[in-house]
Amino acid sequence: MYRKRREYLEALHEQRAARAVVTERLRIARELHDSVAHSIGIITVLSGAAARVVETKPEQTRQALTGIETTSRQTLLELQRMLGALRRAEPDDAMPQAAPLTPAGSLADVPQLAERTADAGVRVHVTWRGEQRPLPPEIELSAFRIIQESVTNVVRHSGARTCRVAVGYEPQAVTIEVVDDGDDALGAPGRPRHWTTPGGSGFGLLGMRERVTLLSGQFSADQRPEGGFRVTARLPA
Repeated sequence: MYRKRREYLEALHEQRAARAVVTERLRIARELHDSVAHSIGIITVLSGAAARVVETKPEQTRQALTGIETTSRQTLLELQRMLGALRRAEPDDAMPQAAPLTPAGSLADVPQLAERTADAGVRVHVTWRGEQRPLPPEIELSAFRIIQESVTNVVRHSGARTCRVAVGYEPQAVTIEVVDDGDDALGAPGRPRHWTTPGGSGFGLLGMRERVTLLSGQFSADQRPEGGFRVTARLPA
């Protein structure tokens, strides 16, 4: 009886460890995707713009190259932060624990995000509803990442020129809405164009949904009947 119980506990421990490893891998994948995808999208757009005007508009080319340099430096710092956090994780723990990733992004960073996105040719209008207040770090980070990834999809896949970001503070939640005026022809009927355009892996939408689910929130992403695309999220806070 004792032996069977010990074997059962060992098997249970192995299952928990395996689940913890999978959970940690998904968490790292989300952070890597969300922290890098936006920057790569901006760099791709700026480099394409610079190539088109390099011989005719030197000042515009210089601005694009400056944007590429700035975005690249920010991306490098973000990767260094993440790698440093992963190296600080204890390798000998029987149960993998989440590396102490310092939140790199909050709702306070949304205006700066809008400025960087404007450099790539998409104007972002940000509105705030309700009384702004400090939120738990995991809510701040997830809310920012959702906005960041949504805006990244607009830049890379929608063909939009403008994007509206609305953040609402409710008594027990924070709400997010990102709407663009992109070309619905870029997506197949019934499927978000973010999944169907070249380079759109769909991992961004999946990562956003995972973040919201882990926080017991609500998430939706779909085309609008009047045109464009909408992403909404509601996070308990």
